[in-house]
Amino acid sequence: MSFKSELLQRKREVEDALYKYFENKTGFQKTVIESMEYSIKAGGKRLRPILVLEACKLVGGSSDDAMPFACAMEMIHTYSLIHDDLPAMDDDDFRRGKPTNHKVYGDGIAILAGDGLLNMAFEIMLEKVVAAPGVMEKGMKAMHVIAGASGINGMIGGQVVDLESEGKRIEKETLNFIHLTKTSALLEASIMAGAIIGGATESQYRELQNYGRGIGLAFQIIDDILDVVGDETKLGKKVGSDIDNEKSTYPSIYGIEKSKEIAANLLEDSLKSLKVFEEKADFLRDLVEFLRVREY
Repeated sequence: MSFKSELLQRKREVEDALYKYFENKTGFQKTVIESMEYSIKAGGKRLRPILVLEACKLVGGSSDDAMPFACAMEMIHTYSLIHDDLPAMDDDDFRRGKPTNHKVYGDGIAILAGDGLLNMAFEIMLEKVVAAPGVMEKGMKAMHVIAGASGINGMIGGQVVDLESEGKRIEKETLNFIHLTKTSALLEASIMAGAIIGGATESQYRELQNYGRGIGLAFQIIDDILDVVGDETKLGKKVGSDIDNEKSTYPSIYGIEKSKEIAANLLEDSLKSLKVFEEKADFLRDLVEFLRVREY
């Protein structure tokens, strides 16, 4: 089976579980539920939940134990996209080839849909922890990692500094902080949470953390490059928004070719972190190659 086929199969497994959380949801608040579901079902690679599941399996854990945490990561990621697209943030009209949430439901409902997804993420993780005592300790540790990565010391903190840096020439250290927290943190946390649920040893956890950090930062650098040279029809969103919003990015500071080189080096470092897992980590290795040739 090719890597793309394997990736698609894992994506379907995640979506089968993810969409069940939105079945038979009715009531006076149905509009916000429809808005949440609209963005959840708008597409995407489902990379974060796939990383949760893959890390868990890699260290000998159960996908059934990890799946609620995988779905939670996708809900948190989707909430961040809904808010990121708002007029007060990046003011984007399209996401994954479809009108952004606020363009369909209005700013108010879009904000509440993001809030709803964030809360729902923790609801389903807690539900798993309460229902399966054997998962409780590992589940609480995984939730702590996820909360940190999505909070003020992670994604939200990175978004704050990103907003405050618009229209300014920032230092490389500030740009690294933005990328490591705004985007990389959730990808890294996905790997870490899966490793925790799966019962990783300290050394396994450390190597997987390094892997997650490397692909997370490389992923954002590649995003920066694609915002300059990418094809809108393939990306499903407007390119050039970083320039329009006067944001400092890797290409604006380092140039396109140097940015590609930095991303490539990060991906190579990620591969080195997988040596200890031998052939069991082949899917994660193939994922690195997939990111390496991502649309440029």
